[in-house]
Amino acid sequence: MSLFTVASRYSKSLLELSVERGELEEVHRDMQKLLDMGKANEELGLMLQDPVIRSEEKLRILNMLFSEGSADLTADFLELIAQKGRENTLMAIARQFHKQYNSHKGIQEAKVVTTFPIDEELRQSFIDMVKEISGKEKVELSEHVDEELIGGFVLTVGDRQIDESLESKLNSLRLRFTQNLYEKKY
Repeated sequence: MSLFTVASRYSKSLLELSVERGELEEVHRDMQKLLDMGKANEELGLMLQDPVIRSEEKLRILNMLFSEGSADLTADFLELIAQKGRENTLMAIARQFHKQYNSHKGIQEAKVVTTFPIDEELRQSFIDMVKEISGKEKVELSEHVDEELIGGFVLTVGDRQIDESLESKLNSLRLRFTQNLYEKKY
């Protein structure tokens, strides 16, 4: 079974159970904490992927990380994952859980890539643009700086992409110049 399928099924079950138990916000906070720890410390993800480290040891480490303030359901879920030997899918489960949480709450995810960090006014403009495109009132905007982008921005909302970068405009112009409509062909 593919990693996406496994992660999707586990995260869906976790979401449904957390809604049923009234622990959705707490479990979401824990999954976000796991993702943040994975981004800040690459070794955590590598440890979870390592087949040499026993499941019990991985569970012990995860329990230490989530000992304070985590939801009871999170602890039970981590134990289940360890029993099934699925620790290698935990980061993917956390990512899928976040996506399903956003879908459940009606939050539209969007990504904007610019050449510089954006200020609050520009951020609000992008959020308004995403709201108009998606029709949703809540927006989660992730911002990325790509200094290799010549200028402008690239906004991705779901499967739509608005490419207003200068690089894109130059490529379009270059393509139009190669198709000279005024040149006589023999």
